[in-house]
Amino acid sequence: MSSSDGSTRDLVTTMPGAGWDFGLTRHPYHEVERPLGPHYCVYNRRLMACCFDSLSTEDGYWQLRQKAAVLHTGEYPLQFEGPDAERLLDKLFTKDITRLKPGRCAYGLACYEDGGLLVDGILLRLGKDKFWYAQADGDFYSWARAHSSTMDVTISDPRIFVSQVQGPDALKILDAAADGGLPDPFGYFAIATVKFGGQSVVVTRTGYTNELGWEYYTEAHHDAEALWAHLEKAGKPFGMRLFGLDSMHIRRIEAGILNAGSDFDQSTTPYDAGLGIFVDMDKNDFIGKTALQSAAKETRLTGLLCEAEPHIGAAIVIDRKKAGKVTAGAISPYLKQGIGIALMDEAGHAADTVVSIGCTDGNYYKGELASLPLYDKKGEIQRGKLIDIPDRA
Repeated sequence: MSSSDGSTRDLVTTMPGAGWDFGLTRHPYHEVERPLGPHYCVYNRRLMACCFDSLSTEDGYWQLRQKAAVLHTGEYPLQFEGPDAERLLDKLFTKDITRLKPGRCAYGLACYEDGGLLVDGILLRLGKDKFWYAQADGDFYSWARAHSSTMDVTISDPRIFVSQVQGPDALKILDAAADGGLPDPFGYFAIATVKFGGQSVVVTRTGYTNELGWEYYTEAHHDAEALWAHLEKAGKPFGMRLFGLDSMHIRRIEAGILNAGSDFDQSTTPYDAGLGIFVDMDKNDFIGKTALQSAAKETRLTGLLCEAEPHIGAAIVIDRKKAGKVTAGAISPYLKQGIGIALMDEAGHAADTVVSIGCTDGNYYKGELASLPLYDKKGEIQRGKLIDIPDRA
């Protein structure tokens, strides 16, 4: 059973003592977070802050929407290098990786042979034969190793940590922090190498919020303490603050950004999850292609609007019959109502369909299905085309 009952949850908190945290990894900015009272989840065997005693979830949400917020994530970058790196990744991912040019990112989905989803993440092509894959939670390393046995490619853990700077002022902060100013060009899903206080750092125009933003990659050779001091100084005039995953979670639901392992898993295909646009069926063979050729192409994943907060795992009921389940839920301070994501048992339910939704207080409330994203349908915010900053009522 799930550890969450909708009212309580189990998180990791730093405390005195030693032992029985074997295998867990702290990111380089753990000591920066410690004074703020962090509470962590375990993600890729790394600690990622869900919340801080110093900042409420709602305040963190508005920090993201109105200024800029930073999350030091648990994403796990793997490095693929060698003459067969492209060939291996093209086999592992549903997209045509041969089309990805150096200096660009791509959203990478990997499937099992039966078409069920294994993991997702951001693939960075740093050169002809060198890639990083910043994966969501999941055991992709072993999967990749198992399929590389006959190929000339080295798969390694380069001990890299990913941090996100997101919000309306994010690019202003990058402009202030980079020794040479904002990279040009630096369009959506671009990669650049900039210097922060003399240290060369890889940055990408990506994020998990659909807000204007970027991510930076702290490598093992970096002086992380000096790097953070430099970024913190650049961000101070813009009110930049650390925030937790709980605040980001609200925004990612609004944006229709999915979470591996909850919104989709091995039992769902990319089509079930509405990710069919990331499947290139005309490319050469990839793992899962045969199964996906005959799989249903309709989407079963949908957004939710509700009077209360949907409870993850609770039923979606139509005409007194279970028709789906909640995979994500929150209260949106911007939309002023409960929001969520649901996986329906069958495709074909129209947006605006009236449903009954199980919520965190144990009761069922009236709601409706809604297309994702819940607003900014064209994704103009993260591309800098929509710059209106919402008011906090």
